[in-house]
Amino acid sequence: MELRLYDTLSREKRTFVPLDPKNVRMYVCGPTVYDFAHIGNARPVIVFDVLFRLLRHLYGEAHVKYVRNITDVDDKINDRAVRDFPGLPLNEAIRKVTEQTGEQFHADVDALGCLRPSVEPRATEHIGEMREIIERLVKGGFAYVAEDHVLFSPQAMNAANSTLPRYGALSKRSLDEMIAGARVDVAPYKRDATDFVLWKPSKPGEPSWPSPAGIKAEGRPGWHVECSAMAWKHLGEHFDIHGGGIDLVFPHHENEVAQTCCAFHRERMANYWMHNGFLQVESEKMSKSLGNFITIHELLADWPGEVLRLNMLKTHYRSPIDWTMKSLEESAKTLDDWYRVAADVAPGEPAASVVEPLIDDLNTPLAIAAMHGLRGGDVGALAGSLRLLGFLSESVAQWEDRKQQASGVDPKEVEGLIAERTAARSRKDFKESDRIRDLLAAMGVAIKDSKDGTTWEFSR
Repeated sequence: MELRLYDTLSREKRTFVPLDPKNVRMYVCGPTVYDFAHIGNARPVIVFDVLFRLLRHLYGEAHVKYVRNITDVDDKINDRAVRDFPGLPLNEAIRKVTEQTGEQFHADVDALGCLRPSVEPRATEHIGEMREIIERLVKGGFAYVAEDHVLFSPQAMNAANSTLPRYGALSKRSLDEMIAGARVDVAPYKRDATDFVLWKPSKPGEPSWPSPAGIKAEGRPGWHVECSAMAWKHLGEHFDIHGGGIDLVFPHHENEVAQTCCAFHRERMANYWMHNGFLQVESEKMSKSLGNFITIHELLADWPGEVLRLNMLKTHYRSPIDWTMKSLEESAKTLDDWYRVAADVAPGEPAASVVEPLIDDLNTPLAIAAMHGLRGGDVGALAGSLRLLGFLSESVAQWEDRKQQASGVDPKEVEGLIAERTAARSRKDFKESDRIRDLLAAMGVAIKDSKDGTTWEFSR
C-alpha cells in the first residue's frame, strides 16, 4: 500500500517517497504561546498527530522524526506580559507568560490524545541558527541591511540565475498580487514593497540579542526566519514534509521556502507541503466580536478530549470544518458505542479497510465509516484501528469516569433524581416526573424508559 499525500506546491496528490525511509522527517508550525489555544489551533495539532501515527505505523516508531516548534518571542507575547505582570521587568514577565501558556497548551493537546512531537524546539533557543541563515542570505545578495534592519528581497531571489524556486510558487501568486493582497508594512528603508524583515532592532526593555550582518544595535528576529532556523537545526536543509494551517501558506511558508532555499542553495525545502483547511463555528467565522471564540480549554470542561478529536476527524483535513454542538453530541454517542464494544478488548492489527483510506491523503471520514462497519465483526481490528487514530487510551470504566468529570455531574445525584422521578410516575404525578426529566436534560443526562426500568447516559 502506497501513501499518497496532497502537496500544496504541486496542487496534486503524490506518492510519498521519503528521502530516507529510516529517517522520515516532518516539521509542523506550532503555537505562539501568549494565550489559551483556540479550537482552530487544535486542527493542525490533531491532523498532523494522525499523520505522525500513520508514518510510525508504516515506517516504524524509531524511523520517524516529528518537529513542532514553540514561538516564544513575539509582539503578542510582549503585550500580554506588560498587561499581566506590570510590576516585573519585561524579560521576566515574558518568561512567566511563555512558561504558563506553554504548560496550558501541553495540557490541552495531551487531553486531545496527541502524542508529543519527537522534538519541540523554542525559538529563543535557536537565535544562533537564525543569525547564521541571515548572514548567508546577506552574503549571497538575497538580503540587505537598512537602518539596523535586515530585509529579504524576493526580487533578488527571482532574479537569481540558478535552480532556486520562484518566490510565489507555493502560494501561486505573482509579486504584484502579493502587494495587492497582503498587509505590506510601508517603511522608507525598504527597497521594494515585497521585502520582508529577517531581523529588526529591539525597543527598550524588549528581548534582544547581538545582531547579525555587522549591525551594532541589539535586535530580535522576524517571525519567518524562526521556523527556517529550527527546521534546519533539527531536520536539515532538505526534509520530507512541512505542515500547518492553510492560513500559513502566505506569507509565512512562502517566506520560509525563500529563506531556506536561498541560504542553502536548494531547489526545495520540503518535498511535500501539507495544509489543513479553516474552521468555523456554527456556520460562522470564529471571532471574539461574534462571541463564538472558543478555546480548547473551555471545551475540555464539557467534553472528553476524544470527543473533540473525533469531531475534528469526521471532516477531511483539507476541507473547511463547521464546528457545531450537534456534531459534538453525535461524536460523543459514537465514542460511547465504540468504547462499550472495544475498550477492554486486546487491540489487533488495524483493519486494512481503515488503513487504506488513511494512506489516501488522510481520508479520516472514510476511515471512520470503515470502523462503524467493524463494530459487529472483528472487534480486535476495531480496537487496533481506534488506537492507530489516537483513541482507546483507557478502559470503559475510565472513559465513563472522565465523561462524568467533564460533565461536572455527580452520578449519585442522577440516580437520586431518577428514583424521585420513578416514585412520581408511580403515583401518577406526571407534572413532577416531567420536571425532573427536564432537570436531568439540563444537566446533560439523557434517560430512557423501558419495561425493565429507566437507564441513563450523559448526552454531552
